[in-house]
Amino acid sequence: MILALILFPLLSAIIIFLLKNDNIRNLICRASALITCVLTFIIVCKNFDEISYLSISMEKTIDYLMMAIEILIAIYIIYISIKNRKYLVTVFAAFQTPLLIWFELTQEHDIEIISVFAFDKLTAIMVFIVGVIGSLICLYAVGYMKWYHIHHKEYEERKNFFLSVIFLFLSAMFGLVLSNNLIWMYFFWEITSFCSYLLIGYTKTEEAKNNSFRALAINLGGGFAFAVAIVLIGMNLNTLELSVITTMKPGKVAIVSVFLLCIAAITKSAQFPFSSWLLGAMVAPTPSSALLHSATMVKAGVYLLIRLSPLLGNTVVGKIIVLIGAVTFLIGSLIAITQSDGKKVLAYSTIANLGLIVICAGIGTEESLWAAILLVIFHSISKSLLFLSVGSAEHQLGSRNVEDMDRLKYLSRRLSLYMIIGIAGMYLAPFGMLISKWVAMKAFIDSKNILTVLILTYGSAATLFYWTKWLGKLVANTNRKVQIKHTFHLDEEVPIFIQTVLVALACFSFPFISKYVIIPYLSSLFRGEIAVPISSSDVNIMIIMLSMLIILPISFIPIHKKDKRRIAPIYMGGENIGDNESFNGALGINRKVELCNWYMEDIFNRTKLTFWSNIISISILSLGVILIIGGMVI
Repeated sequence: MILALILFPLLSAIIIFLLKNDNIRNLICRASALITCVLTFIIVCKNFDEISYLSISMEKTIDYLMMAIEILIAIYIIYISIKNRKYLVTVFAAFQTPLLIWFELTQEHDIEIISVFAFDKLTAIMVFIVGVIGSLICLYAVGYMKWYHIHHKEYEERKNFFLSVIFLFLSAMFGLVLSNNLIWMYFFWEITSFCSYLLIGYTKTEEAKNNSFRALAINLGGGFAFAVAIVLIGMNLNTLELSVITTMKPGKVAIVSVFLLCIAAITKSAQFPFSSWLLGAMVAPTPSSALLHSATMVKAGVYLLIRLSPLLGNTVVGKIIVLIGAVTFLIGSLIAITQSDGKKVLAYSTIANLGLIVICAGIGTEESLWAAILLVIFHSISKSLLFLSVGSAEHQLGSRNVEDMDRLKYLSRRLSLYMIIGIAGMYLAPFGMLISKWVAMKAFIDSKNILTVLILTYGSAATLFYWTKWLGKLVANTNRKVQIKHTFHLDEEVPIFIQTVLVALACFSFPFISKYVIIPYLSSLFRGEIAVPISSSDVNIMIIMLSMLIILPISFIPIHKKDKRRIAPIYMGGENIGDNESFNGALGINRKVELCNWYMEDIFNRTKLTFWSNIISISILSLGVILIIGGMVI
């Protein structure tokens, strides 16, 4: 079943790539997404109650097949990077693949690998996110790409390529989160990086090309650190099983190896100073932004950190990772304030929230990991919903600027509502992200990480500011007289609606997620009973608040047709002319009402903040290298 989960999206990718007929290809895409979703449910339900470690009889054959694919991809990357004069990409590809091939051919045969796959509660969460959220994004992509090329006739139409790469990515992500063998995990890790490169460069513009190579360079750099870690672990610890490594006492070699794996993780999760690749990825069509760069691929990095958390905690590596996450969370939140492009707000918000998860994983306590896992769940669902909503809003408005979104509720009230729920899920009480931050704050205080408490406080204040600005635009009562230019089609609406329902369900069901998923996982990880870090009385209050969010709007519905409530004109800066769009200003001049948010570009200058955050992050990593090397020498 697990092999089917990995291989079925791969088979779908091949078929979709070969099909030229739009209608047949779209039908295959929809069917493949549905089957992938069903497979996900079956596997999660079947393996949910037990921890499974699985081996495969054809392991060596698959090893050689993976090796051949790695060589072919490396040759291709070296060729295109030399052709486009991206020599840093050439260097990384030319070093890491031969290093790992040498290790596999000369050293690996002495290492016994009992289980290549592992399935526990954390795996179940990640498989569910990849399978369900990923399948919904694939469904959305079918309709989105049709309208994308109607609105962007200047780009070559390669829908079969785009959709096939998305399914290839799903296959790689399933393999990554299920792999217990580090070499297999590395293989899928690199496939996701390669898929990201292909999707970012989809439009073939100069900007897209440059951004795709930047993403490839940074992620290959992380992959190189991953490869070196594998060689160190295999040659010195005589194992390549992640489940075995995380139970070992952190010796000198283990500390260096874990540090290298953490470097790979923070590059994949776009932490400073490696965040630029994720921001550049926003040039890609929206489904790739939702799938790779928000919901799943960037979660691979924090997933690995959560796995490694037993070896972090109060160590030098753990403290370095906490500081990197803290810088990323604070600076990412502040820069998001200055952005008016919806996708850029989501990009910086993603970087910031990943930083918060990195902090929780670096601290490594029961409370912080509880918060980290819940953050992964809520962020994946809500942020994917928002990316898809922004993509559809761009089709309807001809813009993804937040300042234009006050028109959205007159073009598509349903889409506006979906987006409001997605934003509420990111920051309003009592939705899931706020619950997770509450527990994260408690974990930081209990672990006496005062600096992270302050950073969480100020970063969350910035979060409140930029989400409220966006939400204010969605509920603003201006620009009524606009013409509908684009219909909200089912291919786009159905996945968005389902994800909206998932946001609500996740918020109502988080006590059950905690009791039956997170707490059992943490109990097995820490080998003891784990208390729920949030009291039952608090949970009850939050459930009541959520219920009120549903009940209160009913009071605004007229009881009968002869509703006598007076509709008052909107107050403006002068006498309302009567159309709720214009007013008589000073000296009797007719003015059109304009509502504009404050973006504080002069206060939180993006260029300066990015520069200094990169300098600080590089200094932190350099200090970590010095301390670790010093410890090795001592």
